[in-house]
Amino acid sequence: MEKMKLSEATTRRLPLYYRCLSELSKKGEDKVSSAILEDLLKIDAATIRRDFSYFGQMGRRGYGYDVKTLLMLFNDALKQDTTANVALIGVGNLGHALLNFKFHQIGNARISAAFDVNQEIVGTVQSKVPVYDISDIQEQIKEQDITVAILTVPASAAQKMADMLVKAGIHGIMNFTTELIDVPSRVIVQNVDLSVELQALIYSINHQNQDDLF
Repeated sequence: MEKMKLSEATTRRLPLYYRCLSELSKKGEDKVSSAILEDLLKIDAATIRRDFSYFGQMGRRGYGYDVKTLLMLFNDALKQDTTANVALIGVGNLGHALLNFKFHQIGNARISAAFDVNQEIVGTVQSKVPVYDISDIQEQIKEQDITVAILTVPASAAQKMADMLVKAGIHGIMNFTTELIDVPSRVIVQNVDLSVELQALIYSINHQNQDDLF
């Protein structure tokens, strides 16, 4: 497929489209309309049509979209046929929870290596994932061809770990710490702050309740 520049918002929606289309295909559905996808995904139909238009003119008025065609396109875009090895940095409570999450069952990623400073777990296998000493990051990332890392260390150690990952050749970091890490522009960072997400949800609920009073 020809390389294209998608917005961050569109990129985040692609896995949702792929998962939904996969379920439709399993049910024997051959075609789907943007209206049906809107109902299933709670994404505005106009947004769906705009996202799909990046991949060419595929839908036909009165017919909709061919499910198999869309699946092939998104499979190519998301590289679903290639498993991406992921490193987990920090095997604490959140780290353990992520190790138990079956990423490979709903996508094309799997945690192949975990790293920690706790010598009680270094050298063990946690949820079928080997745990290495933090000093082995560079060697293992190169050996296992790991391009993505999940950061679940204390905030005070986040930048130091990020520097080590960048030096090791990591291309992307999912940052679960509260620290905003500084990396070169070639490295993509996604910050996942659960406390901020929860606060935003509570604010939205309270704001909605206030609106209902008027």
